[in-house]
Amino acid sequence: MEDDVEMAASENGAVVELDEMKKRLKEMEDEAAALREMQAKVEKEMGSVQDPATAANQANREEVDSRSVFVGNVDYSCTPEEVQQHFQACGTVNRVTIRTNKFGQPKGYAYIEFLEMEAVQEAILLNESELHGRQLKVSAKRTNLPGMKPYRARRPNPYMGFRGRTPFMAAPYFFPPYGYGKVPRARAPMRYSPYF
Repeated sequence: MEDDVEMAASENGAVVELDEMKKRLKEMEDEAAALREMQAKVEKEMGSVQDPATAANQANREEVDSRSVFVGNVDYSCTPEEVQQHFQACGTVNRVTIRTNKFGQPKGYAYIEFLEMEAVQEAILLNESELHGRQLKVSAKRTNLPGMKPYRARRPNPYMGFRGRTPFMAAPYFFPPYGYGKVPRARAPMRYSPYF
């Protein structure tokens, strides 16, 4: 009879434990669903999940970039019309963009958009040609992907000394035993200063 009572008690304990495990499993599943929902929300805000309008805009940008070239080492006194005349033999130039800084001064490079894709290959053949006495660097324009910034390691500045990524720790404050260069005298210590 005692064996039956012990078995019934152990079965009841197992059922209670099983119910507790089912509750914990349900809580974990709810938490995982909430995390998935939060992750989808963050991805949507960051733009990694593209809606159709964004995807169409990205496709349009890639198509324009496939018809464009990058021109480096452009003379600062060059005008867009002069750059257009230099590349006119390659094909129909749709747009010439000479990049400038915030003060309106040229940065020394330009982008040229052609009407035809074949003009890009013709323009690349003009690599190392001269314009205003400077040798141009011509290459196909690349498309930047949003959110894909390449990692650039920090270089130490030779004038500042090497500063690693360790946090700043101030040196312990040092009190000289007899003040700043003073010679100790035979007298009673001062009441108000705990250090002298």
